[in-house]
Amino acid sequence: MISRRLFLGTFATGFLGLTSYASAIEPLYRLVVKRYDMALPGWPTGAKPLTAALVADIHAVDPWMTLPRIEEIVATTNALRPDIILLLGDYMASVRIKNRSLMPAEWAPVLGKLKAPLGVHAILGNHDYWWNGGPEPVRHGLEAVGIPVYMNEGRKIAADGHDFWLTGTTSVLSSPLYDFPFGPGIHSGQDDLKAALAAVTDDAPILHMAHEPEMIRHMPERVALTLSGHNHGGQISLPWLGAPALWRGHDESARYVYGTYTEAGRHLLVSGGLGCSMLPIRFGVPPEIVLVQIRSAASASA
Repeated sequence: MISRRLFLGTFATGFLGLTSYASAIEPLYRLVVKRYDMALPGWPTGAKPLTAALVADIHAVDPWMTLPRIEEIVATTNALRPDIILLLGDYMASVRIKNRSLMPAEWAPVLGKLKAPLGVHAILGNHDYWWNGGPEPVRHGLEAVGIPVYMNEGRKIAADGHDFWLTGTTSVLSSPLYDFPFGPGIHSGQDDLKAALAAVTDDAPILHMAHEPEMIRHMPERVALTLSGHNHGGQISLPWLGAPALWRGHDESARYVYGTYTEAGRHLLVSGGLGCSMLPIRFGVPPEIVLVQIRSAASASA
């Protein structure tokens, strides 16, 4: 028989070990590259596959996402040699336990070292609106290092052998009516998908950047692929139980936690992201850079 003291001691040791891993090892030291190969019906037949690196949810904060850590993320992304790099929002932090949040003037020059033949492109996330500085310092920080920020707009990208459109919307949770983080409140976004897609003037394929994946519910099939972050894969993912933080999601994005989705002919890829929100804990969803190869479904089936 196992004594009560031995049982409690074993339980306590295991609990402390898991807590230490979730708060110190996985969020601070693990970094994985998650690869996808997506054959899309909206991608032109015969076009050369496009590789895109997705960097989402950095949440720059000391000590959980420091400048050396961001430099590691940048170096790892560059080493993948993607055709294009897409930054999917939430550069600012909302972690309650911290030394201090890092300002755009600190982390933006580090992100400015990202390099890809078709450029580095960005959108903003909800936390880039919710912190006390607002979105403009974040936007200006990125643009000052040569990274365009898509605020309900788009532009044509000249790729090898074909062109495509890259569009981006602002956060659907960009305007909290109650003070964050004291309550979830009611949110009204400044997103305008119609305005973003109005930039498209021909039948070239469209990649759309939307921080919150719920945007897929409004996306026309004309868009080949929507790319999102926001949910951190739940940030904590338990075996058999999934992500407790998303069992009762505060917005429709909780339906799209992680990975790829196809809904009514529309295609979505959700990154697990890199940083932490609210609490500095990740378990079962290590920080990740996404590398996705995009190609034609027609070519794949030929």
